[in-house]
Amino acid sequence: MSHPSRHDPFSIEPITDLFQGLMRPLRALTAGGEPGLSDIRIDVSESDTAYEVKADLPGVKKEDIDLRVDGNIVSISAKVERGAEQKEGGRVIRSERYSGQVQRTFSLASEIDESAVAAHFENGTLELTLPKKVGGSQKKVPIN
Repeated sequence: MSHPSRHDPFSIEPITDLFQGLMRPLRALTAGGEPGLSDIRIDVSESDTAYEVKADLPGVKKEDIDLRVDGNIVSISAKVERGAEQKEGGRVIRSERYSGQVQRTFSLASEIDESAVAAHFENGTLELTLPKKVGGSQKKVPIN
């Protein structure tokens, strides 16, 4: 037996679902020109002395990662290459895995001491320790 439910003609849920589906291809195209391309996902945490960043880079080799720090701007880019894996006599039915370049640039509230940055890459996760510059702390400005 089915449970009766009340229909709300003024509910906006169907409309939001419609726009989610319509905008998905647009987000993929603006991310890098090809559908299916995803951004580099990051987690950023902060302590008094440093920022800790974890970035997901699955399927990327350590030597294909380019990390740049300029002041408070951090830029991570990586080259993703997927070889053609086709067995003799077989054919590719569908290929959704991305090959190309991915990039993520973000800014932090404090300047980074570029000489003390530490980076570690293991199991598809890039872990960064970005120490804050000494003397680069924010000062409270009195308002007259």
